[in-house]
Order: sequence, then C-alpha cells, then structure tokens
Amino acid sequence: MAGGAVVPPSGGGDVNRVEAPVTIKAYMMCIFAAFGGIFFGYDSGYISGVMGMDYFIKVIEGPDATSLTSSNKSLITSILSAGTFTGALFAGDLADWIGRRTTVILGCGVFIIGVALQTASAGLALIVAGRLVAGFGVGFVSAVIILYMSEIAPRKVRGAVVSGYQFCVCVGLLLASCVDYATQDRQDSSSYRIPIGLQMLWAIILASGLFFLPESPRYYVKKGDLEKAAICLARARDQPRDSAYITDELAEIVANHEHEMSIIPEGNYFTAWANCFRGSIWKPSSNIRRVILGTSMQMMQQWTGVNFVFYFGTTFFQQLGTIENPFLISLITTLVNVCSTPISFWSMERLGRRALLIWGALGMALCQFIVAIIGTVKSDNADAVKVMIAFICIYIFFFATTWGPGAWVVIGEVFSLPIRAKGVAMSTASNWLWNCIIAVITPYMVDPDKGNLGPKVFYIWGGLCTICFVYAYLLIPETKGLTLEQVDTMLEETTARTSAKWVPHSTFASDRDRADKQQAARTGHHETKLASASSESV
Repeated sequence: MAGGAVVPPSGGGDVNRVEAPVTIKAYMMCIFAAFGGIFFGYDSGYISGVMGMDYFIKVIEGPDATSLTSSNKSLITSILSAGTFTGALFAGDLADWIGRRTTVILGCGVFIIGVALQTASAGLALIVAGRLVAGFGVGFVSAVIILYMSEIAPRKVRGAVVSGYQFCVCVGLLLASCVDYATQDRQDSSSYRIPIGLQMLWAIILASGLFFLPESPRYYVKKGDLEKAAICLARARDQPRDSAYITDELAEIVANHEHEMSIIPEGNYFTAWANCFRGSIWKPSSNIRRVILGTSMQMMQQWTGVNFVFYFGTTFFQQLGTIENPFLISLITTLVNVCSTPISFWSMERLGRRALLIWGALGMALCQFIVAIIGTVKSDNADAVKVMIAFICIYIFFFATTWGPGAWVVIGEVFSLPIRAKGVAMSTASNWLWNCIIAVITPYMVDPDKGNLGPKVFYIWGGLCTICFVYAYLLIPETKGLTLEQVDTMLEETTARTSAKWVPHSTFASDRDRADKQQAARTGHHETKLASASSESV
C-alpha cells in the first residue's frame, strides 16, 4: 500500500456496526459541503431575469430592441451548459488524481474567472465567453460535490444531506430571482452586472470553507493510503482515530474495494475508463448498467421540463400577455421550489428514493397535462392563466420534493468505488448535456416568431414525465438506509422492483476474513498432506 500504511484490523460481521453514530459536527460538515448548490442554482437562475431586463436587451440587440432574438436567447442560456458538460467530464479524472475536495476548490477558482469576464461584458461576445468559462467551474463543482458528500455523509442521513444540496440549488435560484427583481428597472449596466458579479461571493465562501474540511476517506482508500484514509474518516465521523467504529468502517470500505478490484482490475488510464462500460446491461450490478442508470436518470430529471420554468419563466409569462409583473411570478415559482425542497430531508429517508421518484413523476405529469389543456382552451383568459400558474406551482412542488433531490441522491450511491468518480462525472455531464439541449431548442419551440407552442409545450413535458414514471418503476432501486458498500451487495442480489425488501446480511470485511481463514485452512491441510507423504517416503 502507498505511504507505507498498514492494512487495518479485520472488521466485525455486525451489519449495523459498519458506521459510527451521527454527531452534530459530522452533520454540519456535510451541510456546509451542500453549500455548493447555492452558486450552481444562482448561476442557473439569474439569467432568466437578466434576459428580460430592458437595459440588457438594448446592450445585446441595440437601442431599439424590445426583446432578445431566439438565437441569442438560446446561445446565452445554453453556453453555460456546454461548459458544465465538459467540466463535469474532466472532473471525474481530476477527482481521482488530486482528490474530491481539491477539485471542488479548483472549480471555484475557474468559476470566479468566468464571472469576472461576464461582469466586465458590454456586449454578447464577452458574456458568452464568460458563461462558457464559468460553466467549466460549475461542471467541476456540480459533479464532485455530490461525490464528496455521498462519500463522507453517514448512511442514516446521506439522503437528507444530498437533498440539502438540491435545497441550496433552490436557495441560489431564489437569491437570483430576488436580485433580478431588485435591479430590473435600473437603466445602466449595474442592472445586469450586480446579479452577475454577486456570484463570486458564493464561490469564495465554498472554497474557503473546504480548506477546513477533510478529504474523502474513500479517495485515500482508492489511492492505497490507509493511514490518511483513517485520519479523514475519523474527522468526518467526529470519532477518535483508534475508535472501533473507525476501524470497522475502514475495514469494510477496504474490503469492498478489494472485492471490486478482484472482479475488474483498474489498469491504466484508458482501462479505467473502459471498466465503466464492462458487464452485461441485463445485470443490475454491472458497471455498464450502473452508468446507464446514472446517466439516464439525470437525463430524465431534465426531461421533467423544470428548467423551462427557471430559464425561460420570465419571458414565457410575458408572452402569456395577461400577467402584469412576470418577474414577480418567476419569484413566486422559485419560492415554491425553495419551500418545498426541505420536505425531502424527511421523506427521502422515511419513504425512500424509489417511491418518491415513481409518484413524483406521476404527479408532475398530471399537473403538466392540466396546464397544457387550459393553455390550449383558454390561454387568453386571465382567470385561466391564474389556474395555469397554480398548477405550475404544484408541479414544481412535486419536482422539488422528488426528482429534484432524488436524482442527485441516487447517482451518488449506485456506483462502486473504482468507477464512482467517473460514474458520477458522466451522470452529471448527462444532466448538463440535456440541460444544454433543452436550453437550445426551447426558444424555438415556444417563441411566437418560431414554433409558437406557448403553453402547449407542457404537452411535451407531461409526455416525458409519463416516461419518467415508467422508467422509475422498472429501473430505479431502493438505496435507503444502506452504506455505499451495502448498496453494492444489494445490486448484486436484487432487481429494482425487489430492492426495497432487501436487508443487509453480512459485511465485505467478514466475508473477506472468512475467505482468508478458509484459504489458510486449505493451505494448512495441503502442507500437512505433503509432510505426511514426505515422511512415508523416507
């Protein structure tokens, strides 16, 4: 092992004692890591309001313009997602090379550079370039912060903690809406520069705080440095280094890693990537099946259409023609998102991931079809528009309590340690790829001078949410209350539809110790026979 570390003592076979009790300090460390969601959410949210500001429109389109063209709206919105897609893919390698925590700090630095470019912009070119660079940083952070939280969070609160990340995303969206609302009527460059420049603050806070948090112990296990892994695990669990809890949990992490490496050795750089796609797609525990699950799940989250409301909500509400203050309606939808998400802190651990995602998809589909039908029949009626807005808010409630946090929780849990960084990176990249695709095509579907679908676009989102419902029922496993190592065993022994009934029955450490004893017994028996044969020949 690297660093001259000694293999930790053998772990016990008690499946309930593979992790230390949750302490306030350990919980607070995880909560701070979730802060990364704020600048992810803020960066995604501020652009909706900025694109509706009179001064910004004139800066981009000219002094006589009253709105952005569909092509410029599409470019400004989608270029961030193009950067985050690329950044998320690179983040997987960086997280394995330099560590999870360091990659997030690096991402904050890249993000600040991108924000500085946007703040200095006085035209289309620099704001597009700045959003692209900022996207690289957001890609680093959004991919690796989920990985980091999943690896350091105690199993009993892991779902709640990762849901806290989605809550911070919602808070970021709300803050962006508030700032946009406050600066919308300014008739100088401060109208858009204040919302853009404020993003630097969130990145500085996150990067500064991470300097005081431990690295993921699973990163050091993967590197073979068990001494540092034990130190980081003790800090993450707020336990003494020589605690039996630390010894048992570290033994379980190491045994699981050895088990996975015995099945598919890591090899060189290209082999490590190739390993992500090994196995049969029909086997739930195979690497390729896990990658398909993670990437398709993030695709499905984007298919719910929620970012249509947050990216283009202001301009969409303006197009309805019966709303006096579209900025205020956008702020209300964001408030619903923020206030609803904390429910998932409880429901994710109480009801489970699988059930929430199934029923959440059904609830969203029903709301979207109602909005589409009302918009088709009475889109010019003020009372009908109010009903549409009400059901849009109910739809956001379903998203915020289910698919919003749930998709991030599951992708942090389903990958085995050898491919976890790359798996989470590919899943996050899938999220941003589809985010980019939707951001590019939506203005062309909805705007009056293009597809002119208007509220009818909710037929599309409703249909896609119906697909999400079927997908969740057939493919998403239940991971509630399990350690990351127990999730591996569960995937080997169940299917998605039977996973909720599975309970842990052994540990990797005890299985490894049992196998070692059996091997030692066979070796001893063989040596005894050899000695006996040798004495007879003499």
